[in-house]
Amino acid sequence: MKKICLFLIAVSFGFNAYCESVVLSDTSVDDDALAEETVSINNRQSSGTHTTLQGVLAKDTTNPLFLTADDHFLSDTYVYFFDKKFRFGQYLDYGINNNLVVHANILYQWDVSGHSENGFSATEFGGVYRMNHGNTGSRIISDALFGLKLWGSSHVRTPEYADSSYYAGLRFGRNFVGVTLAGTVKSTWVFDNDRGLSYLNFIPEAYFRFKYDWRAGIGLDFCKSTNTRFLADQEWLNLKLVKQFGNTQYVGHFDYEFESSEVQGGFDVKVLF
Repeated sequence: MKKICLFLIAVSFGFNAYCESVVLSDTSVDDDALAEETVSINNRQSSGTHTTLQGVLAKDTTNPLFLTADDHFLSDTYVYFFDKKFRFGQYLDYGINNNLVVHANILYQWDVSGHSENGFSATEFGGVYRMNHGNTGSRIISDALFGLKLWGSSHVRTPEYADSSYYAGLRFGRNFVGVTLAGTVKSTWVFDNDRGLSYLNFIPEAYFRFKYDWRAGIGLDFCKSTNTRFLADQEWLNLKLVKQFGNTQYVGHFDYEFESSEVQGGFDVKVLF
């Protein structure tokens, strides 16, 4: 915990300095002006064009507050390596309207450690409902999260890849010109033939937008389990680096767990249609 406290203090000081010098210059701008503010985040000086903040956010699919717009699709193909296991997935969501997005997520696991934990680890169905678009004076965005995972492999030890799990949560935050601050609280229940447990995640995040279509994110994931026999309490540091080309984002991940010193790496390709 000492490491995490020191890390949070360092992030807090660094972020405050960044906000004061660059990002939070919108404090003297009203809501209408912010929505129309033109920012040259992508530095497209060669074409002489600039992108509005709304236009940037509409395509920034890795933004923790991103919501797929009405009648649009988001595809996310990804692979992770963790604990001698490769995990592959295909995520697809659809914006029913400007408030509700539904998604399906198919996960496959290949265990290279010699255990029999290969197979389709889960199929997830869920959605996001936007309760507040941030149109009020505080400009705080809030979403309700819900979903279930079914038909997973009974040989998979990791709870999120288990036979059946259900989750619900709340995501909230605010978009600034160069940064998004967000937090997620999510509760998950896991039930199969061998175990029953629930765990609570609290995930604060900071997501930065830079020139030349580069983005970076940093976050912490505090996981509290009700049955530590099957799932120990965890404290993860999550890092990501993003490069955007039009409607496509290439995302690299690196995650570190403080208590067990475990690491996880991965790569995503996100395409917005």
